[in-house]
Amino acid sequence: MNNRRSFIIGIKGTKLTKDEIKFLKKYKPWGVILFSRNLNNINQIKNLTKNIKKIFNDKNYPIMIDQEGGRVNRLDKFISLENLTSEYFGEIYIKNKKEFNIIYKLFIDRISYFLNDLGININTIPVLDLRYKGSSNIIGDRSFSSDPKVVSKIGDLCIKYFKTNSIGTVIKHIPGHGLAKVDSHHFTPTINKDFNYLKKRDFKTFKSKSSLLAMTAHVIFKKIDPDNTVTHSKKMIGIIRNKIKFKNLIISDDLSMKSLKFSIIENTKKAFNAGCNLALHCNGNLKEMTFVAENSPKVSSFVLKKTSEFYKNIS
Repeated sequence: MNNRRSFIIGIKGTKLTKDEIKFLKKYKPWGVILFSRNLNNINQIKNLTKNIKKIFNDKNYPIMIDQEGGRVNRLDKFISLENLTSEYFGEIYIKNKKEFNIIYKLFIDRISYFLNDLGININTIPVLDLRYKGSSNIIGDRSFSSDPKVVSKIGDLCIKYFKTNSIGTVIKHIPGHGLAKVDSHHFTPTINKDFNYLKKRDFKTFKSKSSLLAMTAHVIFKKIDPDNTVTHSKKMIGIIRNKIKFKNLIISDDLSMKSLKFSIIENTKKAFNAGCNLALHCNGNLKEMTFVAENSPKVSSFVLKKTSEFYKNIS
């Protein structure tokens, strides 16, 4: 594990190409993330994850997926979850906590069963962003609630239930994407609220979470750091560490998103300089992946420690 680099990549198709195999062997990314484009049928997915792990001779090699439920359902060919949004679960939680606990645990157990069977060991949930009227729909019903206490409590249960099922989690989009008026896949959102407002609401949902990973928001908090998105901001990463008290691995959101205005090389360098532990690149473009790989450091002792803790939990 010592010779791996601090980045995560997506691949193009349903099986590894010769060039992708060469890339994985040469650059040794910390992990791989899968999307719908990589998932055709059960046997194919099992073979894909098996072949990825075989390259690294590592049965615990980190393989990630976005399996939130609702509209973010990469396994939609196999599991129907379109009505099971985070908003739906938040509403049940407010009405009847006993009923919520039963239904939500069944939901997580079902996803966990599939992920474990497929060889996937990290799910990039929970979304801990607050829901706001008038904000971009990129969050919308992916949020549990507009109430920070509700979001925080369900987030804790999500992390706990997945951990019990030997699945790592990724809280996102730290320290909050809910106030964004535009979609960070295409534009750079700017949030104008000050720290005192944010610490009581958006930042509060992420406070002291035990998730293996936290994914940054590609947004600018104008009154804290007007020049940089969270992913590129030492000030914001400092707040995540010192005020929000997140103690585990910080991963960038996808470095190829349009909210980041620099080259892939600069986006990568800036993410690490700001304090991200891992860089994420999703689109499967081999040329871009190479730029990310060549500008990502070897995994640090901190990343090694946290990865070892994760391995112990899933073994």
